[in-house]
Amino acid sequence: MQIRTEIGRADTRRVRADDARVVSDVLRRGIDRGEHTGSLDERDLSAEFGVSRNVVRDALSILAAEGLIDRAPRVGTHVVRRKAEHGLDALRGLKETLVSHGDVRNEVRVATLLRPPAAVARRLRLETGVEAVYIERIRLLNDEPVSLDLTYLVPDLGIPLIAHDIENNDVFALLEQISGQRLHSAQQSVEAANADPHSAANLDVPPGTAILLLERLTSLGPHARPVDLEYIRMRSDRISLHATAFRDTIRSGD
Repeated sequence: MQIRTEIGRADTRRVRADDARVVSDVLRRGIDRGEHTGSLDERDLSAEFGVSRNVVRDALSILAAEGLIDRAPRVGTHVVRRKAEHGLDALRGLKETLVSHGDVRNEVRVATLLRPPAAVARRLRLETGVEAVYIERIRLLNDEPVSLDLTYLVPDLGIPLIAHDIENNDVFALLEQISGQRLHSAQQSVEAANADPHSAANLDVPPGTAILLLERLTSLGPHARPVDLEYIRMRSDRISLHATAFRDTIRSGD
């Protein structure tokens, strides 16, 4: 029996706004990776993407509203900012990750012992009643706030850690220094959130601004002991998250 297959032509009638979003998405990532620097030419972009210059202008308006480019009459369009890429597939602190983007320092708001929420204690495998070290920091890149980090640490490592210079060092590096062991792994989850008034004030963004919320449970040593639970609010206009993913082995027939 002969099976006839036909591939139909896609409907090429597209909404201009859809095309503009496609162009802006591709350009945004190119800017973040450093592929586009300096000026952007509408004619060149129109030819590259195979769209009209009106579509390109709409796409550039999206990026201008995000603060990535600047547009001015008789001056043209120029890239003015790129997001800093934070990799999720390597267990590094923010200072280690963003070293090529400028100076990273911490503004420590709180560093104390406290009774953690029961859910936090369970994640860190702390017995009932045991206190944890709590650190609240604003992370600054070139003196601009990029994240608000709320960190819970097991007390045997956290107490000596806060005696160190936590304004100029990553917690990860200090954990390894104090313990004499390497970090093992981290469980991470990322979701979108809106900045509450407190977070917005610390991150210097309007309340309700879309931000990235990262939860990370980090383990230490050969037995993967959980030692560090963080809730990190990142400015989505300054940080992008990326990772390299590998396909799992799939059983035959799946």
